Amino acid sequence: MTPPDIVARRIGNEAEPIAIIDGFHPDPDALRSHAATAPFEPGRHHYPGLRASLPATYFAAVRPALTRALAGVFDHDGALALLDSSYALVTTPPARLTLPQRLPHVDAVDPGRIALVHYLAPNGGDGTAFYRHRTTGFERLDRARAPIYFAQLDAELRHGGVPAPAYIHGSTPLFERIALVEARYNRAVLYRSALLHSGAIAPDAVLSDDPTRGRLTITAFLAPG
Repeated sequence: MTPPDIVARRIGNEAEPIAIIDGFHPDPDALRSHAATAPFEPGRHHYPGLRASLPATYFAAVRPALTRALAGVFDHDGALALLDSSYALVTTPPARLTLPQRLPHVDAVDPGRIALVHYLAPNGGDGTAFYRHRTTGFERLDRARAPIYFAQLDAELRHGGVPAPAYIHGSTPLFERIALVEARYNRAVLYRSALLHSGAIAPDAVLSDDPTRGRLTITAFLAPG
């Protein structure tokens, strides 16, 4: 079996690290088969689609690649706690998106938290994009930046900046796309949860609730243990 291939990148003006791992799981086809029979339910925290539980063996199978990437790219050699993990399917039509779902977001402002997206659509599908807020220049948030960012964004949205009902796809008047990780089958990307990011959902994306046809991914969030 070919070992996972790990590539490190630094993105944006702030040179934040991300890790791209191809061949992440030893048997992605088995994951797809498991997802095809898993009970999905509506996602929480503004996720525009459905989620389902992972097989209990998932993290044991990816631990070697995950450990290498965390140590080599993020200089993290200590224990990490798993905060949340699930299959994820983007299913919400653009016309039904809430305002937060049309904008880049952060998952947390704690610099130690790491996000994982594992792409499981054989045709590649849509990847993950990273953004810079044009007015503040912020590409990541922390506890000091967050109040400044949200106050400025709120002012911009109240004064004509509300985007049309659509997934953000590329640069906009409020945000500049600074990097794109393309989706490939069995590729994973790791990045700090504090980075402004969004799924790169194309206008013609297939938003199926069938795990064998839609944008199937696995998402997880890790924090220092």
